[in-house]
Amino acid sequence: MNSEAKTVAVVDYGMGNLRSVSQAVLAAAQGSGWQVTVTRHPDEVRAAARVVLPGQGAMPDCMRELRDSGLLAPVLEAAAAKPLFGVCVGMQMLLDHSAEGDTPGLGLIPGEVLKFDLAGRTQPDGSRYKVPQMGWNRVRQARRGGSAHPVWSGVPDDSYFYFVHSFYARPRDAAHVAGEADYGQPFAAAIARDNIFATQFHPEKSAEHGLALFRNFLHWNP
Repeated sequence: MNSEAKTVAVVDYGMGNLRSVSQAVLAAAQGSGWQVTVTRHPDEVRAAARVVLPGQGAMPDCMRELRDSGLLAPVLEAAAAKPLFGVCVGMQMLLDHSAEGDTPGLGLIPGEVLKFDLAGRTQPDGSRYKVPQMGWNRVRQARRGGSAHPVWSGVPDDSYFYFVHSFYARPRDAAHVAGEADYGQPFAAAIARDNIFATQFHPEKSAEHGLALFRNFLHWNP
């Protein structure tokens, strides 16, 4: 594999937790031969062998900035042809539609993004549910044909990951749910289809298990 083909592009469209994400991907790539670039240049996204799509903030802002940056087309091209990892709002953008601002998504995984409706409800310890969910939560790995998704490789089931979100993804097809968590209800904590894997939680804030996901992504051959 030549040096160009060993590049991972972290897409900089102005709405991602870029420093934390890029540092985590760099740490995961150490010694592997992969080069990590944070880029806002469409040609660099097109040239990369793998793409990471971060996102934080409001869905309407993320979709607008992705369009206005000129990076929408290369991200869609990447999603059609190479391994792509979506993070947080970068995951929500992959679906058809979000209730946040009545915003169309990228339509790469059928489904919708909904807001947690937990007003007045209490957790098992008696405290009220707060929205956004902010903190550590267990993730159950979905098993298809007895196996979890390859990006979970070596990560114990029911491991804790770090979440910050008020909205959650609901894929239309349960086969696209790669992991679930509970916050007042079960919800998709990770989704996957073909060459796409994405998480609602933040791997870059999830210590060693988060690094393991990025490391597995670099070696995944869908």
